[in-house]
Amino acid sequence: MLSRVYKRAFKISILATVLFLSANSSAADIERGRSLAQTCQGCHSAPGLRNPGPVYNIPIIGGQHADYIVSSLKAYKSKERSHGTMQAQAASLSDQDMQDIAAFYANAEGPVRHNHVSKAKMELGKEKAATCATCHGATGDGDQPGFPKLAGQYESYLTQVLKDYRSGDRNNAIMKGFATNLTIKDIEALAAYFAAQEGNLTTPPKKLIK
Repeated sequence: MLSRVYKRAFKISILATVLFLSANSSAADIERGRSLAQTCQGCHSAPGLRNPGPVYNIPIIGGQHADYIVSSLKAYKSKERSHGTMQAQAASLSDQDMQDIAAFYANAEGPVRHNHVSKAKMELGKEKAATCATCHGATGDGDQPGFPKLAGQYESYLTQVLKDYRSGDRNNAIMKGFATNLTIKDIEALAAYFAAQEGNLTTPPKKLIK
């Protein structure tokens, strides 16, 4: 059962998401986003490319919710998230730039990855994932635009993200409260479960950039 504090944080996050979407409702330009995304493609068009340190697979963002991509870029720009390269990439982006890039990736096409994970970890993760379903959907392929799709994402990336929320390197009230109580075994199990699920996250190849 969710704690009272967690429920309150969830309600606050939902309200913040609604306000965010209302404030960022100008039309996005997919073709302009395609052009702006050329820099992003250096990392996000290469399946399996790994972050140098800490080492984890760079996330799949094709097919991700556009609103979540925008909120992520804003978090890097404000340094709420502590990845140096992404902070530098987001620093010069305007709100419109972010919306256009997000629209491009949300509508991008490419191969869908099928991850192979430990069955034992996946089964344990399934037991732990009930709380996650409220925001992310039962299998991580949720339809709430302000929350990321997790199904089919890289296992190592999901593991790192949960570790970052637990350590405070990522600062989100809901996720920090949730991750604080997770053991490393719990984190690895959840990452394995969501990585193994079917979704539509994809890695758009560089040839899509005109």
